Amino acid sequence: MTATMNRPLGEPGASRPKPVHVSKTINLTLKVWRQKGPKDTGRFETYKAEGISEDMSFLEMLDVINERLLAENKEPITFDHDCREGICGSCSLMINGIPHGPETATATCQLHMRKFHDGQEVVVEPFRATSFPIVKDLMVDRSAFDRIVEAGGYITVFPGSAPDANLIPVPKPVADAAFIAAACIGCGACVAACPNGAANLFTAAKIGHMNLLPQGQAERYARTEAMVDTMEKFFGSCTNHGECQEACPKEISIDYIALMNKDYLRSKLKNRRYLSRKP
Repeated sequence: MTATMNRPLGEPGASRPKPVHVSKTINLTLKVWRQKGPKDTGRFETYKAEGISEDMSFLEMLDVINERLLAENKEPITFDHDCREGICGSCSLMINGIPHGPETATATCQLHMRKFHDGQEVVVEPFRATSFPIVKDLMVDRSAFDRIVEAGGYITVFPGSAPDANLIPVPKPVADAAFIAAACIGCGACVAACPNGAANLFTAAKIGHMNLLPQGQAERYARTEAMVDTMEKFFGSCTNHGECQEACPKEISIDYIALMNKDYLRSKLKNRRYLSRKP
Protein backbone atom coordinates (compact mmCIF):
# COMPACT_ATOMS: atom_id res chain seq x y z
CA MET A 1 0.00 0.00 0.00
CA THR A 2 2.84 2.38 0.80
CA ALA A 3 4.47 1.68 -2.57
CA THR A 4 1.23 2.49 -4.35
CA MET A 5 0.91 5.75 -2.49
CA ASN A 6 4.43 6.79 -3.51
CA ARG A 7 4.08 6.06 -7.23
CA PRO A 8 4.31 9.10 -9.53
CA LEU A 9 1.02 10.31 -10.95
CA GLY A 10 0.30 8.80 -14.33
CA GLU A 11 1.57 5.31 -13.48
CA PRO A 12 -0.93 2.47 -12.92
CA GLY A 13 -2.09 2.27 -9.31
CA ALA A 14 -1.00 5.81 -8.49
CA SER A 15 -3.23 7.75 -6.08
CA ARG A 16 -4.29 11.37 -6.44
CA PRO A 17 -4.18 13.71 -3.44
CA LYS A 18 -7.62 14.56 -2.09
CA PRO A 19 -8.57 18.23 -2.35
CA VAL A 20 -8.39 20.01 0.96
CA HIS A 21 -11.40 22.16 1.88
CA VAL A 22 -10.32 25.53 3.19
CA SER A 23 -13.06 27.35 5.07
CA LYS A 24 -13.38 31.03 4.22
CA THR A 25 -14.00 33.60 6.92
CA ILE A 26 -16.11 36.74 6.83
CA ASN A 27 -16.49 39.82 9.00
CA LEU A 28 -19.96 41.02 9.90
CA THR A 29 -21.56 43.82 11.87
CA LEU A 30 -24.41 42.55 14.05
CA LYS A 31 -27.21 44.73 15.38
CA VAL A 32 -28.77 42.56 18.09
CA TRP A 33 -31.89 43.30 20.12
CA ARG A 34 -31.09 43.30 23.85
CA GLN A 35 -33.83 43.37 26.46
CA LYS A 36 -33.36 42.48 30.13
CA GLY A 37 -36.92 41.32 30.68
CA PRO A 38 -40.55 41.56 29.53
CA LYS A 39 -41.01 45.01 31.12
CA ASP A 40 -37.74 46.49 29.83
CA THR A 41 -37.92 48.83 26.83
CA GLY A 42 -35.10 47.09 24.97
CA ARG A 43 -32.57 48.43 22.48
CA PHE A 44 -30.25 47.43 19.65
CA GLU A 45 -26.59 46.86 20.43
CA THR A 46 -23.86 46.58 17.81
CA TYR A 47 -21.25 43.80 17.80
CA LYS A 48 -18.36 43.05 15.49
CA ALA A 49 -18.42 39.43 14.32
CA GLU A 50 -14.94 38.98 12.88
CA GLY A 51 -13.28 35.85 11.54
CA ILE A 52 -16.56 33.93 11.23
CA SER A 53 -16.28 30.70 9.24
CA GLU A 54 -18.69 30.37 6.33
CA ASP A 55 -19.28 26.77 7.42
CA MET A 56 -20.78 27.82 10.75
CA SER A 57 -24.50 27.85 11.33
CA PHE A 58 -26.09 31.10 12.45
CA LEU A 59 -26.45 29.81 16.00
CA GLU A 60 -22.81 28.72 16.06
CA MET A 61 -21.90 32.27 15.08
CA LEU A 62 -23.92 33.55 18.04
CA ASP A 63 -22.08 31.03 20.25
CA VAL A 64 -18.78 32.59 19.17
CA ILE A 65 -20.07 36.09 19.94
CA ASN A 66 -21.23 34.93 23.38
CA GLU A 67 -17.86 33.35 24.14
CA ARG A 68 -16.18 36.65 23.32
CA LEU A 69 -18.67 38.57 25.47
CA LEU A 70 -18.07 36.23 28.41
CA ALA A 71 -14.31 36.67 27.98
CA GLU A 72 -14.91 40.42 28.39
CA ASN A 73 -17.13 39.83 31.47
CA LYS A 74 -20.21 41.01 29.57
CA GLU A 75 -23.72 39.58 29.53
CA PRO A 76 -24.13 36.99 26.74
CA ILE A 77 -27.00 37.15 24.25
CA THR A 78 -30.00 35.03 25.27
CA PHE A 79 -31.60 33.02 22.48
CA ASP A 80 -33.70 29.85 22.20
CA HIS A 81 -32.17 26.64 20.83
CA ASP A 82 -32.25 22.90 21.38
CA CYS A 83 -31.75 20.22 18.70
CA ARG A 84 -30.06 22.47 16.11
CA GLU A 85 -31.30 20.10 13.40
CA GLY A 86 -34.44 21.90 12.24
CA ILE A 87 -36.72 19.56 14.20
CA CYS A 88 -37.58 21.03 17.60
CA GLY A 89 -38.71 24.51 16.50
CA SER A 90 -36.91 26.25 19.36
CA CYS A 91 -34.83 28.67 17.28
CA SER A 92 -36.89 31.78 16.57
CA LEU A 93 -35.02 34.74 15.16
CA MET A 94 -35.88 37.54 12.78
CA ILE A 95 -32.79 38.01 10.62
CA ASN A 96 -32.82 41.18 8.53
CA GLY A 97 -36.60 41.31 8.95
CA ILE A 98 -37.21 37.74 7.78
CA PRO A 99 -38.23 34.87 10.10
CA HIS A 100 -35.30 32.40 10.14
CA GLY A 101 -33.34 34.50 7.64
CA PRO A 102 -32.89 34.72 3.88
CA GLU A 103 -32.82 31.00 3.04
CA THR A 104 -36.21 29.44 2.24
CA ALA A 105 -37.34 26.16 3.83
CA THR A 106 -34.62 26.58 6.47
CA ALA A 107 -34.78 27.04 10.23
CA THR A 108 -32.32 29.43 11.89
CA CYS A 109 -30.20 26.55 13.16
CA GLN A 110 -29.81 25.25 9.58
CA LEU A 111 -28.86 28.64 8.13
CA HIS A 112 -25.16 28.79 7.26
CA MET A 113 -23.01 31.89 7.27
CA ARG A 114 -22.13 31.39 3.61
CA LYS A 115 -25.49 33.02 2.87
CA PHE A 116 -24.03 36.33 4.05
CA HIS A 117 -21.26 38.35 2.43
CA ASP A 118 -18.17 39.90 3.96
CA GLY A 119 -18.82 43.30 5.53
CA GLN A 120 -22.59 42.87 5.67
CA GLU A 121 -24.71 44.36 8.45
CA VAL A 122 -27.10 41.78 9.94
CA VAL A 123 -30.03 42.81 12.14
CA VAL A 124 -31.10 40.11 14.63
CA GLU A 125 -34.41 40.42 16.48
CA PRO A 126 -36.84 38.14 18.31
CA PHE A 127 -40.10 37.11 16.66
CA ARG A 128 -42.35 40.18 16.74
CA ALA A 129 -45.92 39.27 17.73
CA THR A 130 -48.17 40.39 20.56
CA SER A 131 -48.93 36.76 21.39
CA PHE A 132 -45.18 36.03 21.68
CA PRO A 133 -44.03 38.31 24.52
CA ILE A 134 -40.28 38.74 24.87
CA VAL A 135 -38.73 36.89 27.81
CA LYS A 136 -35.19 38.21 27.38
CA ASP A 137 -33.12 39.42 24.42
CA LEU A 138 -34.00 37.10 21.51
CA MET A 139 -36.13 34.62 23.50
CA VAL A 140 -39.93 34.78 23.31
CA ASP A 141 -42.73 32.99 25.12
CA ARG A 142 -44.66 30.77 22.68
CA SER A 143 -46.83 29.04 25.27
CA ALA A 144 -49.95 30.25 23.44
CA PHE A 145 -49.22 27.43 20.98
CA ASP A 146 -49.43 24.99 23.88
CA ARG A 147 -52.92 26.21 24.74
CA ILE A 148 -54.07 25.45 21.19
CA VAL A 149 -52.59 21.94 21.23
CA GLU A 150 -54.08 21.27 24.67
CA ALA A 151 -57.52 22.23 23.37
CA GLY A 152 -57.19 19.49 20.74
CA GLY A 153 -57.76 16.87 23.41
CA TYR A 154 -57.09 13.27 22.50
CA ILE A 155 -57.62 10.58 19.87
CA THR A 156 -59.75 7.57 20.76
CA VAL A 157 -57.72 4.36 20.58
CA PHE A 158 -58.30 0.80 21.68
CA PRO A 159 -55.47 -0.31 23.97
CA GLY A 160 -53.91 -3.69 23.41
CA SER A 161 -51.34 -5.28 21.15
CA ALA A 162 -50.13 -3.46 18.07
CA PRO A 163 -52.46 -4.02 15.08
CA ASP A 164 -51.23 -5.16 11.70
CA ALA A 165 -49.77 -2.37 9.60
CA ASN A 166 -52.40 -2.76 6.88
CA LEU A 167 -55.39 -3.24 9.18
CA ILE A 168 -56.65 0.31 8.55
CA PRO A 169 -56.23 1.17 4.85
CA VAL A 170 -55.13 4.77 4.27
CA PRO A 171 -54.89 6.09 0.68
CA LYS A 172 -51.37 7.29 -0.13
CA PRO A 173 -52.42 10.88 -1.04
CA VAL A 174 -54.13 11.13 2.36
CA ALA A 175 -51.11 9.69 4.18
CA ASP A 176 -48.80 12.08 2.33
CA ALA A 177 -50.96 15.10 3.16
CA ALA A 178 -51.10 14.11 6.84
CA PHE A 179 -47.33 13.61 6.89
CA ILE A 180 -46.71 17.10 5.45
CA ALA A 181 -48.98 18.65 8.09
CA ALA A 182 -47.25 16.68 10.84
CA ALA A 183 -43.90 18.15 9.75
CA CYS A 184 -44.85 21.42 11.49
CA ILE A 185 -42.24 22.09 14.18
CA GLY A 186 -44.21 24.83 15.94
CA CYS A 187 -41.47 27.43 15.58
CA GLY A 188 -43.88 30.36 15.15
CA ALA A 189 -42.38 31.77 11.95
CA CYS A 190 -45.87 31.86 10.44
CA VAL A 191 -47.08 34.14 13.24
CA ALA A 192 -43.99 36.36 13.04
CA ALA A 193 -44.38 36.77 9.26
CA CYS A 194 -48.12 37.47 9.32
CA PRO A 195 -49.02 41.19 9.44
CA ASN A 196 -52.03 40.23 11.60
CA GLY A 197 -50.08 37.93 13.93
CA ALA A 198 -52.35 35.03 12.97
CA ALA A 199 -51.61 31.40 13.88
CA ASN A 200 -53.93 29.82 11.32
CA LEU A 201 -51.20 27.89 9.53
CA PHE A 202 -49.88 26.38 12.75
CA THR A 203 -53.37 25.46 13.94
CA ALA A 204 -54.35 24.10 10.53
CA ALA A 205 -51.26 21.88 10.45
CA LYS A 206 -51.92 20.49 13.92
CA ILE A 207 -55.58 19.88 13.07
CA GLY A 208 -54.85 18.53 9.59
CA HIS A 209 -52.44 15.77 10.50
CA MET A 210 -55.08 14.29 12.84
CA ASN A 211 -58.27 15.05 10.90
CA LEU A 212 -57.00 13.56 7.65
CA LEU A 213 -56.35 10.10 9.07
CA PRO A 214 -59.02 7.49 9.96
CA GLN A 215 -57.80 7.33 13.57
CA GLY A 216 -58.67 10.99 14.10
CA GLN A 217 -62.27 10.91 12.92
CA ALA A 218 -63.98 10.23 16.26
CA GLU A 219 -63.14 13.67 17.71
CA ARG A 220 -62.66 15.44 14.39
CA TYR A 221 -65.25 18.20 14.68
CA ALA A 222 -65.07 18.70 18.43
CA ARG A 223 -61.28 18.98 18.12
CA THR A 224 -61.48 21.49 15.26
CA GLU A 225 -63.95 23.76 17.05
CA ALA A 226 -61.98 23.71 20.31
CA MET A 227 -58.59 24.40 18.71
CA VAL A 228 -59.82 27.19 16.44
CA ASP A 229 -61.77 28.89 19.23
CA THR A 230 -58.67 28.74 21.46
CA MET A 231 -56.52 30.14 18.66
CA GLU A 232 -58.85 33.13 18.31
CA LYS A 233 -58.28 34.02 21.97
CA PHE A 234 -54.55 34.55 21.50
CA PHE A 235 -53.90 35.43 17.86
CA GLY A 236 -55.11 37.70 15.09
CA SER A 237 -57.31 36.73 12.17
CA CYS A 238 -56.12 35.38 8.82
CA THR A 239 -56.70 37.63 5.79
CA ASN A 240 -54.90 35.46 3.23
CA HIS A 241 -51.68 37.42 2.84
CA GLY A 242 -49.83 34.11 2.36
CA GLU A 243 -46.70 35.29 4.19
CA CYS A 244 -46.99 32.35 6.58
CA GLN A 245 -46.33 29.68 3.98
CA GLU A 246 -43.39 31.65 2.59
CA ALA A 247 -41.78 31.84 6.04
CA CYS A 248 -42.52 28.24 7.03
CA PRO A 249 -39.27 26.23 7.23
CA LYS A 250 -41.25 23.09 6.34
CA GLU A 251 -43.05 24.75 3.40
CA ILE A 252 -46.54 23.88 4.66
CA SER A 253 -49.16 25.27 2.30
CA ILE A 254 -52.06 27.56 3.19
CA ASP A 255 -54.26 24.88 1.59
CA TYR A 256 -54.39 23.39 5.08
CA ILE A 257 -56.03 26.59 6.32
CA ALA A 258 -58.78 26.06 3.74
CA LEU A 259 -59.28 22.50 5.01
CA MET A 260 -59.41 23.76 8.60
CA ASN A 261 -61.98 26.43 7.75
CA LYS A 262 -64.13 23.83 6.01
CA ASP A 263 -64.02 21.52 9.03
CA TYR A 264 -64.65 24.44 11.39
CA LEU A 265 -67.83 25.38 9.55
CA ARG A 266 -68.99 21.79 9.63
CA SER A 267 -68.10 21.51 13.31
CA LYS A 268 -70.37 24.42 14.18
CA LEU A 269 -73.29 22.64 12.50
CA LYS A 270 -72.53 19.11 13.72
CA ASN A 271 -71.71 20.05 17.30
CA ARG A 272 -74.84 22.20 17.60
CA ARG A 273 -76.96 19.31 16.33
CA TYR A 274 -75.33 17.04 18.90
CA LEU A 275 -76.07 19.51 21.69
CA SER A 276 -79.71 19.80 20.59
CA ARG A 277 -80.17 16.05 21.09
CA LYS A 278 -78.97 16.15 24.69
CA PRO A 279 -81.74 15.94 27.32
